[in-house]
Amino acid sequence: MTSTLAQVRSYERSVQLLMVNQFTINLGFYMLMPYLAAHLSGTLGLAGWVVGLVLGVRNFSQQGMFLVGGTLADRLGYKPMIVAGCLLRTVGFAMLGLVDSLAALIAASAATGLAGALFNPAVRAYLAADAGERRVEAFALFNVFYQAGILLGPLAGMVLTGLGFRVTCLVAAGIFALLSVVQLRALPARRAEDTTGRQSEGGDGVLAQWRGILANRPFLLFSGAMIGSYVLSFQVYLALPLEVRRLGGEGEFGTAAVALLFAVSGLGTILGQTRVTAWCKARYEPGQALTRGLAVMGVAFLPLLAATAVPVPASGIGLWLLAAVPPTLTALLLAAGTMIAYPFEMDTIVRLSGDRLVATHYGLYNTICGIGITLGNLLTGAALDTAREAGLPALPWISLVALGLACAAALYGLHRTGRLADPAPQLRPVTA
Repeated sequence: MTSTLAQVRSYERSVQLLMVNQFTINLGFYMLMPYLAAHLSGTLGLAGWVVGLVLGVRNFSQQGMFLVGGTLADRLGYKPMIVAGCLLRTVGFAMLGLVDSLAALIAASAATGLAGALFNPAVRAYLAADAGERRVEAFALFNVFYQAGILLGPLAGMVLTGLGFRVTCLVAAGIFALLSVVQLRALPARRAEDTTGRQSEGGDGVLAQWRGILANRPFLLFSGAMIGSYVLSFQVYLALPLEVRRLGGEGEFGTAAVALLFAVSGLGTILGQTRVTAWCKARYEPGQALTRGLAVMGVAFLPLLAATAVPVPASGIGLWLLAAVPPTLTALLLAAGTMIAYPFEMDTIVRLSGDRLVATHYGLYNTICGIGITLGNLLTGAALDTAREAGLPALPWISLVALGLACAAALYGLHRTGRLADPAPQLRPVTA
């Protein structure tokens, strides 16, 4: 951990602040969101479909507005969008704890989602710009802070929710309010720049810019190939907890085993990310690292696949081990694959953009992957249901292994054909 902090201090202040900001953003978000559904259905007594609607609005408003958020960041500057997103989430989180009407809850949920769409592309574009040639290492450190927030947020939320969900909401809102003030005072202003060093003043129309990005075939192919990584990593929240509880039950053991999944994933990244990135950068080209990362994420589901061949004990330690060990191994391997791929993934987006309209590219990339996650989770859920009904427990895990290997093969093809390299000089913006 000391070496990680030393690496952070080697960057300029803006990069350091962005990393701490991301930790704080995730801390505030994850101290509240895991407990929102229970508050809506329990404390407020809302029907299941209403709970799903409120949560779905948050996801839709974030995924659907990423492209707009990225475009605004490129045209207006990164700092205004980061601050605006944090202020909007302050309002949204406070409302979630103070209101109980459906219309107000939907508005609050939409505000929290839109907030993420505003600051996420801006943060990543800002980090890429100020990290310069050390982008890969900077994104590795960024992921450490990102995962630390995810790890500690639910723990803080569990303590606060014991005092009342309203307390959790107000504390989370207070964190984002404080973050807004800190960024207003300490984060330097940063405008998007193209490769000629000219600041983007919005000379091109938005629709023309979007058409240009949609014509960037290597970027679109890369975005499509990377969808699998997000579908696979999301199974830590979907398929793995369901499998733990299917075998281990809903009691204390099931809860503890699910907590172990998150702890293994988060701690593995915090402790290993910078070492894994340094090792991969010394040995592989970016496309090779991405291919290997996706392959590891695909084979991560082999422990669960192998476990389907083992007879399920009726009870006792054997049942507990079967319920906990294979999912935990899968979570650890998913974390390893993400550690390999993530820094090179973020760097590749910048390179494929030609260092122009970087936040807009991040926004479109997030939207594409968000749609992919939604469809992937629907198909994963269908595979889990089919597996139970048809007595084919291996079906979901075979499907996920195949998805990971197919995406790895697609990335390998893009790398071999040179489509993950920097754009050709004639495709870069030229001086007028």
